[in-house]
Amino acid sequence: MKTYLFIVALLVQSPVFAAGGHDGSVPEQIPEGPHGGKLLQSDELNLEITIFETGIPPEMRVYAYLPEGSAISPDDIEMTVTLHRTGGQHDLVDFSSERDYLVSDMVITEPHSFEVEVAAQYQNKAYHWHFESFEGRAEISDRLLELTDVETETVGPQTLAITNTVYGVISKAEDRVFHVHAPYPGIIEAVYVETGDKVKKGQRLLTVRNQQTLQSYAINSPSSGEVTLRPAKQGDHSDMGTLVEISDLSKVWVEMSMFPNDIEQITQGMTVTVNDLHGDHTAEGKLDYLSPQMTGGHIARARATINNTDGVWRPGMHVKAKVMIERIDVPLAVKRTALQSFRDMSVVFGRFGNVFEVRMLELGRQDKEYVEVIGGINAGTEYVINNSYLLKAEVLKDGASHDH
Repeated sequence: MKTYLFIVALLVQSPVFAAGGHDGSVPEQIPEGPHGGKLLQSDELNLEITIFETGIPPEMRVYAYLPEGSAISPDDIEMTVTLHRTGGQHDLVDFSSERDYLVSDMVITEPHSFEVEVAAQYQNKAYHWHFESFEGRAEISDRLLELTDVETETVGPQTLAITNTVYGVISKAEDRVFHVHAPYPGIIEAVYVETGDKVKKGQRLLTVRNQQTLQSYAINSPSSGEVTLRPAKQGDHSDMGTLVEISDLSKVWVEMSMFPNDIEQITQGMTVTVNDLHGDHTAEGKLDYLSPQMTGGHIARARATINNTDGVWRPGMHVKAKVMIERIDVPLAVKRTALQSFRDMSVVFGRFGNVFEVRMLELGRQDKEYVEVIGGINAGTEYVINNSYLLKAEVLKDGASHDH
């Protein structure tokens, strides 16, 4: 049994303040300010750092106070914040005055996980703070990584195979079904095959005595295949119509039902991938027929031909078919197996050395293996493609709050 053990960084760690200038005090834990943000304190200036994201893209808002708690006008403060993110990204945030707070000049993109450096000017004095605010982050040692099955790959371009799923039934191909008749009327003297027998082209099927010449003649199979119908019996008159039906099942039809929204996307010649309902067998063919009319008012019939030399596709079998609508080259995509849900958002875990951290994704089109990424992660980022649920479980276990 493999051991899965992770060392997880705390989502909000105790602040560490830089040396120099008028620096803040060093509390055990950053206290909460009146607006629910982190309250950075000093002997002459306190700043409350918040991220506001109700109904708008996330922005940083900063409230200034004197140590006794009275508000300072945002016009009296000049400040910048630098956000140091995993992967070597550094966001320099400037501010402008708005109402009773300073507001950032940029959107604070997810994840809100970074080391924060604050530099402020108030009454010709400089103030500096440095603290860590992490979320959705886990750190794993090399030894523990060797004990896990976590695998990664790199975010990059992919070709998506966009498909439409329909359902159908396997049937005999009409041009491969042969109805054997007697060329001359007479009495059937012998029948050499049974329903279900395999026959070869030219193999004798029946002997009939001509009622006019009283000479016996053989009726041979017109094709290799399987006997799928044999109404003829010894002693019957040969004028009964079809004596034997031979079906060549080396190729069969997939007859599919198309609804109006399917028809709008599907055209003749598209590739069709067929699967049995248990997922045991797969075959590929081309859409070679699309009915010009609807049946029942809302269903059109479509057909593909697939190889059946091994005989696994039996007429009457229900199947699921994926029609290849188009192939699309996208600049960024991630594996669907990598996706997890975190705070009601689709995420993957990026890897940065021994640190694993969520990346909130904006997703686009997808196929059965990959999904297009419109935003949220950079090209070339290494990310976890399997067992990412283990990382999510560890992050949640340590209280993955979205604390600002």
